[in-house]
Amino acid sequence: QVQLVESGGGLVQAGGSLRLSCTASGRTDRTYAMGWFRQAPGGEREFVGAISRSGGTTDYTDSVKGRFTITGDNPKNTMYLQMNSLKPEDTAVYYCAAVDSRRYSRTYVYIRSSDYDYWGQGTQVTVSS
Repeated sequence: QVQLVESGGGLVQAGGSLRLSCTASGRTDRTYAMGWFRQAPGGEREFVGAISRSGGTTDYTDSVKGRFTITGDNPKNTMYLQMNSLKPEDTAVYYCAAVDSRRYSRTYVYIRSSDYDYWGQGTQVTVSS
């Protein structure tokens, strides 16, 4: 079992930046593919970006490419989402998640929420115009 805790959300003006953190605890003796999802009010949970188990491969949804960056710090069991040039449409609750499966290679990036086994509680990001 893995527990995930997000932090770093808040209120920021359009064009500003935030860095979200996702810290894992529990069974951290193995690496996990991880991802970020978000859910706006009245909307469905959507994929934002993800990183492979190896940490060497990332993928992002088109709307955040070039603005958001995912990195991992394995010794700290922490994943980050650096968000730059934020827009009001980025307002949402952001969730981090981890995949327990070894079905695919270490370089595989999971983009479907149904692939994820562990979820954090979410952190609110609000971008004002």
